[in-house]
Amino acid sequence: MFGRTLIAAAVALTIFIAPQASAQNVSPAEAQTIARDAYIYAYAMMENYQTWRTQAVDKDSSAYVGGFNVFRHYSEPFTPENKDVVTPNNDTPYSWAWLDLRAEPMVISVPAVPKDRYYVVQWIDLFTQNFAYIGVRSTGFGAGSYMIAGPKWKGQKPAGIKQVFKAETEIVGTLTRTALQGPDDVPNVKALQAQYKLQPLSAFLKQPAPPAAPAISFPPYDKAKARTHDFVGYLNFLLQFAEPPHPSEVAIRKRFEKIGIGPGKPWDAAKVDPATLAAIDAGVKEGQAAIDALASKTFDTNGLFGSRAQQKSNLNRAVAAMKGLYGNSIEEAWYGGYVCDGSKPATVHFTKANLPPAKFFWSMTMYTIPDRFLYANPINRYSIGDRTKGLQYGKDGSLTIYVGNASPGKDKESNWLPAPAAKCSLVARVYGPSKAAMTGTWKLPPLEPGK
Repeated sequence: MFGRTLIAAAVALTIFIAPQASAQNVSPAEAQTIARDAYIYAYAMMENYQTWRTQAVDKDSSAYVGGFNVFRHYSEPFTPENKDVVTPNNDTPYSWAWLDLRAEPMVISVPAVPKDRYYVVQWIDLFTQNFAYIGVRSTGFGAGSYMIAGPKWKGQKPAGIKQVFKAETEIVGTLTRTALQGPDDVPNVKALQAQYKLQPLSAFLKQPAPPAAPAISFPPYDKAKARTHDFVGYLNFLLQFAEPPHPSEVAIRKRFEKIGIGPGKPWDAAKVDPATLAAIDAGVKEGQAAIDALASKTFDTNGLFGSRAQQKSNLNRAVAAMKGLYGNSIEEAWYGGYVCDGSKPATVHFTKANLPPAKFFWSMTMYTIPDRFLYANPINRYSIGDRTKGLQYGKDGSLTIYVGNASPGKDKESNWLPAPAAKCSLVARVYGPSKAAMTGTWKLPPLEPGK
């Protein structure tokens, strides 16, 4: 993030059949403009698909969670060898699950947790919008059962359910995070994760299960194809799980139809007029350039991750997916950081008054560029923060973090975050940020040249 239960085994993969999509009578100029907007719209969805197909469909993947509607828990701290998700954190081991809500809603039950234990169950739809939160900030420290329903579900809140969360899409996922206090705390995290329970609504209510939903044929994901006119095929596949469209998207979806975009429609580029196809490719390049341009000047998450209302635009949503797929909404966690050159020593100095304003805790994590994985280093320190053992504060309560490839000296290594001797990314996370952080009043101090 600033990452990638079986629908019942009885659900075999079949091919979705629909009339062949074709681009309508549209000028190359209009096709290019539509393609640009459609590509920006689709970008986060495709990044999302790459992850959930790997985790919920590809049984040969090391990241496979076991299919749909089941949890897979990770309890150990991340290391550079973990490459299942970009910009992972070492603060909160992940629990992943992907739900297919077409047949019926799913119920998640969580246990009561101690007052010093942070956890959050973040729910993400196919658009990568955060549509629901369960956890100590949002629902408290007590136990409870919550229902996750798809867009077509209608009904009243069942008995025993604390709250119903309705998604815009029929496939959704959770990136659940449970705070880890250090290597010795792993058994406690495992014990807590074991109490996160997923079950179909019918099982929760002890009623007969409804008929299984139709089988799905999941197309292989080819990132190179997704950066061409063939993004249309991926978008068409994904849109079948986002019906009916959100009211704000009815008009744009209608416009997309002009270049062959529609829920479940096949896509065959060979049947599209060459001039139109070239225009679509040009629109894709234009859309990617717009995403890259905004990403290059986006250094914190104010207005980046969150609900549809919080993200505000398809371009913001795309940049969020590029910068850190599945980032938390601003009220849950604030993210910011720096692009640095580890060959040049640097420092981050916090005055006592400007320490990260976290209700729960904060950290800073080092990543390599361009892959955005943890950096392997001699002292095996991948992040640093207020829970780092031995962290040294100044007599005035200030804190200096030393960043660089070379040690700043034995007397300063307690506050040293090793970096590659190359371009790198330093990401700060503030869990339970203050209003000042959420509104942008509080800011990270600058990354300054070291001595």
